[in-house]
Amino acid sequence: MLKVGEKPKYLVLGAGSFGFNVARELVNSGFDVIIVDFDEKRVESLRDQNFEAIFGDIRDEKLYRELRLSEYRVVLVMTPDMEANKSAVKTVKKIYPEVIVIARANNSANAEELKKLGADEVVLPPVVLAKYVLEFIEKIVFRKSSEELKDVLSEIRNGTLGIVLHDNPDPDAMAGGMALKKIAEQFGVRAEILYGGNIGHQENRAMVNLLGVELKQISRVDLRKYDKIALVDSSIPGRYNSLPQSIPISIIIDHHPVDVEKISAEFVEVRNDVGATSTILTKYLQEMNILPDSILATALMYGIRTDTNNFRRNVHPADFSAAAFLHPFVDQEILEQLTSPDISTETLDVIGEAIKNRKVKGSILVTTAGMIRDRDALVQAADYLLRLEGITTVLVIGISEDKILVCARNRDIRLNIGEIMARAYGDIGSAGGHAHAAAAEIPLGIFGDVKDKEMLMKIIAESVAKRFLVAAGADNPEG
Repeated sequence: MLKVGEKPKYLVLGAGSFGFNVARELVNSGFDVIIVDFDEKRVESLRDQNFEAIFGDIRDEKLYRELRLSEYRVVLVMTPDMEANKSAVKTVKKIYPEVIVIARANNSANAEELKKLGADEVVLPPVVLAKYVLEFIEKIVFRKSSEELKDVLSEIRNGTLGIVLHDNPDPDAMAGGMALKKIAEQFGVRAEILYGGNIGHQENRAMVNLLGVELKQISRVDLRKYDKIALVDSSIPGRYNSLPQSIPISIIIDHHPVDVEKISAEFVEVRNDVGATSTILTKYLQEMNILPDSILATALMYGIRTDTNNFRRNVHPADFSAAAFLHPFVDQEILEQLTSPDISTETLDVIGEAIKNRKVKGSILVTTAGMIRDRDALVQAADYLLRLEGITTVLVIGISEDKILVCARNRDIRLNIGEIMARAYGDIGSAGGHAHAAAAEIPLGIFGDVKDKEMLMKIIAESVAKRFLVAAGADNPEG
């Protein structure tokens, strides 16, 4: 079984003109790629160009055992030597049958033979087609994942699936849940979408109301009634969701970075090569030939748009292709209403408090929003402050009941805000995210029994801000 990592891993066999172009396209798209070639000078040249290259004979079985094929999503056999390609396909499939193998052929006869030897797909491309291989791989990977998801759902035909979203679900989580429910129903499985927390953000409430999203509070249901449980837009029970850690998970679908050691489920699809969980579910709909109605298509399009900030943040080719598929089905009038809802008085107050308390050091802005009831207001404050001239990174701190909530936004390409948040708060709470958006939750109890709210906020602000600035490599901010 493939490991879940921050990036999919690909093995390219052969670094001739075609293999090199394929590898380069994959690297440029953000994938982890290892290249194997039998020409020592070529391997040295690749290393000089910052490619991860290994000298080896692709006909040697020992090579693949040393490379640990189980760590790779796809093996691409790209050499012009057909006999070597046939040997490689046969050996790779013998050692690790689950890995997807795409092989190069020079004619239809060789193509047929490579398929008989186990190649999942065969290409007969000139170099000019190399840039399209990435889309080809994506389709094959989603096709395989879709088949695996079908198998898991088919086990509970006429049963019930509980779809759990992260707490205070956003449009991407809700749309993902709606899509998985639609897929489950195609296989005779009833499904209910569950969430913890509240739906406070104006855009989130607008989505529920305008699209009629059916959600249930997880605290009001008996989880034992479900035949299987799915986690959508979240991957670890109890982390940013209200699912008890003792509940076994059958399905995990997410696009956030995660520690592989903490994941356990029958079906796992955690992809960092997409900008939204809605993209993953849209691809499943495509592969299963399920056409979304206007409500579902609008929800998925909105989910992709919000998580990629209208295709400007953490966006990937798959997000664009998913949006292109959804576009004909989308209700544009409702989508327009979703993107411009009214702002609540509470949110306005939180934004005002964050503006008043802001401190700036260089291009980093750190601020506090005081005591809050709606965590989504914190997100809106961070998004708003990131628009300030000269500001590229924003950290907003708030207190909600027994937790300290921290929201970060970033548009400095030199910083990965998700990694910074994990370094800053991972040892005292839960934290993580992407290069451009991240969050953290810290138990309030670590700050003792300070009763004075003003003093408590001051202590928390100084401590939380200092940790962030140290992790980001900055000094204390100046007002």
